[in-house]
Amino acid sequence: MERITGSIVALITPFKEDGSVNYDVLAQLIDFHLENETDALLILGTTSESPTMSHEEDCEICKFTVDRVAGRIPVIASSGSNSTDTVIEKSLMLQDLGADAVLNISPYYNKANDLGMYHHFADVADAIEIPEIIYNIPGRTGINIKSSIIEELAQHDRIIGIKEASGNMSYVAEIAHLANENFAIYSGNDDMILPILSMGGSGVISVVANMLPKETHDMVMTYLNGDAAAATAEQLRLMPLIKDLFIEVNPIMIKEAMNIMGMNVGGYRRPLCNATAEHVAHLRESMRRAGIEC
Repeated sequence: MERITGSIVALITPFKEDGSVNYDVLAQLIDFHLENETDALLILGTTSESPTMSHEEDCEICKFTVDRVAGRIPVIASSGSNSTDTVIEKSLMLQDLGADAVLNISPYYNKANDLGMYHHFADVADAIEIPEIIYNIPGRTGINIKSSIIEELAQHDRIIGIKEASGNMSYVAEIAHLANENFAIYSGNDDMILPILSMGGSGVISVVANMLPKETHDMVMTYLNGDAAAATAEQLRLMPLIKDLFIEVNPIMIKEAMNIMGMNVGGYRRPLCNATAEHVAHLRESMRRAGIEC
C-alpha cells in the first residue's frame, strides 16, 4: 500500500434502536465517503465505539466494509488492545478479511516499559503482511510513546506511520525530525491538521470528516498543493465546530451532528449516552454558523 495522503475518516458505527449494527446505514455512509473524496476509511477505532464491539462484530464490519469499498480506497482497521497477543490475533483476522492496513494503539491501563512498548508494535508488524500504523493518544491510554521508540519503529518495513493525538507540537516536531522520510505522520486531532501538515504531515485521521468529508479532504490537499493561506483559512473557519464536536466524549457529538443532518446513525452503546439538550442546541448553532443545514 502506498502512503495515504489527505483525509482518512475515523468512521462511526451506526446502530439500530436495539443497539445492533445498522448495515444499511453503514453502506450509505461508505458510499457517502466514496462520493466525497475521502482518501481512506478507518474502521473499528474509538470513534467507531470499538470498546463495545465483540470480535465477531469486528470481523463482520470489516468484511462488509471491504466488500462495499471494493478496492476503491484503502480500508484501515483498528486492531488495538492492551494485550500484544490479542493485537496479533485481531490483526491477522482483519488482514485475512481484506483490510489494507491496521492501526495499533499503545497499551492502556497496564502501559509498558520501553522494551515492551517497542515490541507491542514490532511484534505485530513481524506477524502480519500488511502495513501497521501506530496510534499515540496519551489522553486515553495514560502513556506517551517516547520519540526514541518511534525512531526505532519507523525503521521497520511494515510500520508506515503514526496517528498522533498527543496535542503536543514539540513532540510532533521531534518525531518528524527523528523518523525517516517514508514515515507518515497523521494528525489525530481535527484542530491540529494544519500545524501537523506544516511539520511534514501527510494528512489527518478525522472525526469531523464523518460529516464534512469533501471539506476535510480539500483542506488537506489545498495545503499539500501549495496554498497554505487558503487551507489555514478553512481550518480556522471550522475551529468552532471542531471544538463543539468534543464538548462531550467522542463520538457522542459527531453522531448527534450526523443525526441532525438526517443521516440516521442512531445512538450509542453504554457507557456512552445522549448529549445534554444544552450541548445539542449549542452544536446546532455551530453547525449553522459553519453553513450546514440543520
